[in-house]
Amino acid sequence: MYLMQRIFEVDPWNVVTHKLDKENKRLQESLTSLGNGYMGMRGNFEEEYTGDSLPGIYLAGIWYPDKTRVGWWKNGYPKYFGKVINAVNFIKMNFLINGSQLDLDKDSISDFTLDLNMKDATLTRSFIVDKSGSKIKFNFVRFLSVAQKELSVQKVSFENFSNEKVDIKVISSLDADVKNEDANYDEHFWNVLDITKNSLIAETKPNDFGTPRFTSGMQVNYVTDLPETDTNITDLETSTTFEKVLESKEIGTIEKRVIVLTSRDYQDIDDLRDAMEGISAKVAKVAYKDLYCAHENVWAERWNQSDIKIDGDTDAQQGMRFNLFGLFTTYSGEDSRLNIGPKGFTGEKYGGATYWDTEAFCIPVYLGISKPEVSRNLLMYRYNQLQGAYINAQQQGLKGALFPMVTFNGIECHNEWEITFEEIHRNGDIAFAIYNYTRYTGDKSFVLNEGSKILTEMSRFWADRVHFSKRNGEYMIHGVTGPDEYENNVDNNWYTNFLAKWTLKYTLQILGEVSKDQFAKLAVSDAEMKQWQDIVDKMYLPYDEDLGIFVQHDGFLDKDLEPVSAIPKDQLPINQHWSWDKILRSPYIKQGDVLQGIWDFIDDFTEREKKRNFDFYEPLTVHESSLSPAIHSVLAADLHYEEKAVALYERTARLDLDNYNNDTADGLHITSMTGGWLAMVQGFAGMRVHDDGSLSYKPFLPKKWNSYSFRQVFRGRVIEVAVDSDGPHFNLISGEPIQIEVNNEPLMLK
Repeated sequence: MYLMQRIFEVDPWNVVTHKLDKENKRLQESLTSLGNGYMGMRGNFEEEYTGDSLPGIYLAGIWYPDKTRVGWWKNGYPKYFGKVINAVNFIKMNFLINGSQLDLDKDSISDFTLDLNMKDATLTRSFIVDKSGSKIKFNFVRFLSVAQKELSVQKVSFENFSNEKVDIKVISSLDADVKNEDANYDEHFWNVLDITKNSLIAETKPNDFGTPRFTSGMQVNYVTDLPETDTNITDLETSTTFEKVLESKEIGTIEKRVIVLTSRDYQDIDDLRDAMEGISAKVAKVAYKDLYCAHENVWAERWNQSDIKIDGDTDAQQGMRFNLFGLFTTYSGEDSRLNIGPKGFTGEKYGGATYWDTEAFCIPVYLGISKPEVSRNLLMYRYNQLQGAYINAQQQGLKGALFPMVTFNGIECHNEWEITFEEIHRNGDIAFAIYNYTRYTGDKSFVLNEGSKILTEMSRFWADRVHFSKRNGEYMIHGVTGPDEYENNVDNNWYTNFLAKWTLKYTLQILGEVSKDQFAKLAVSDAEMKQWQDIVDKMYLPYDEDLGIFVQHDGFLDKDLEPVSAIPKDQLPINQHWSWDKILRSPYIKQGDVLQGIWDFIDDFTEREKKRNFDFYEPLTVHESSLSPAIHSVLAADLHYEEKAVALYERTARLDLDNYNNDTADGLHITSMTGGWLAMVQGFAGMRVHDDGSLSYKPFLPKKWNSYSFRQVFRGRVIEVAVDSDGPHFNLISGEPIQIEVNNEPLMLK
């Protein structure tokens, strides 16, 4: 139905092409992005490129308040839209061949290769350029160290393929004259505080909103066989020039090692400078191969624990690893101040902020591939931002806490009213994440302490946000947007009402388990608990008896319910071809809404309920949210719709690699890269964790595959699951023995 755009070769471990695709340069840049959780960058070139490009280097936790410009202001509207900003360009290196600037947009090149190696997270590029009467082969290698998070390493070599001598000049810079493309900024946003031959310290410019200013520092050292010939320092840039005349067949090499630090980790500029110099001096003493090996070894450990292997379908294998690679390069979990932006370090769209994607989609995956502390830190991120959630609720005249749709600091900073203050189901998604963490890990220490505080304040919000319909004798929630953002300002979105009811019920349960001291701190009155129970007992959940479905919202069934297959193919995706008015009037669903709730609580619904709702809603779903295909794949697998499950897996796993939604050029869909794991583990393997803490599987093998296998972290254990033509096989890699259930039969793993 949707056209794929595949510009890289299919390979199990590499994203590689032998074509410089100038028409799709931005897409190439997105798909070759790198990151190490601390910083990241798009795959744009080090050197000047005069064709279309979207350069981007981003530092974790560094952002700026972009002034919100709207035509009609509303009370409670956010004052700014927080956005990640382009960092000081520390990878910049220009090359002159016999005095003429290298520019791959204009120059004649051959033997081009661009290769992202996912196994060890390196980006290489090579080509031969015919320029100024000379022929030179260039080779670039780039990686962001995961062994030393502050370290960026570039290595460039150039070989003279000419019969004559050639003059090579390298001008390497730290450049603070950078801008964002998708922003209201009209000028650069870094004020340089200190600049020397080998270092640059800059601070974000002042803002009118009282948000923090950030300082970043970069220090560079070089390892090269080229003589240094010049230094140039301006207000915003420091550059060093290296130059050498290469004999025929002679090779020149330059390594650029940059240490990058930010004020998030240092008390003042002196501390930052001292640390920058200290780490830089330490790194300068280490050989390139040792820096590379240290980085490679960490990646080897990651893949050893989390790799998913698929035999018989290289497309599927590459897609799965690309998903996992995107997650690993974005977030590693050591810092509870950080979260997972929908684009990670790969683009400016969505501002690099935190969305509900984290709780709904990322935490289930990180629970399975990482130690529990990683997911707990994501929950602590929300707890530490409770003060901002209070403010968000107060701006709407409501009690309790409303966690933001989009944020860096807990304060809402999204600028679309129908999303910002109507898509309030995110409060329920956060409550579900607390429950999900507790159920999966068996660790109640969070929910009985910090978690109980979050749940209590969100319950106070829900109790104030609902209203009681005297006519119907039920509680309702009007004026909301559900996960399906192609429906705005609706009444009684089933998913929102369901999560509100569930959150209140879960909070009451937890209040019965907390200590006396914690209960006293929460100061929940008997009247509050009585009200919350009344809402639980009388919450309105739209349902249609004839169809046997939960109705997405009041009035949904009054639409012309034509399936997506009725839309002419040349009008897809509809968000790029239809007016917003036409989309709102249509029955088409952006992503799972009712089905999102069924996926969340899949054990709580009957086979008939799951089937009726899936058969009704999936044909109406255009899957134009990157988050959509994965949950539909899981539900399809649960219903034994194997062909549909596999098709939706392929879509989620290769969403960016094949540019399904025609929007990958502005960055990857990082939070939806959880989709491959979810579709495989919850879908094909049928993994479920039940309320009693038991673990079960109902695996099947897609017909087009020979086998698949994965490792799963669960309650101090690592379990290996393999499925082939002989059936499922389970192995306890580490940890205490555990009894699991496979196809409704007990199995002891020792």
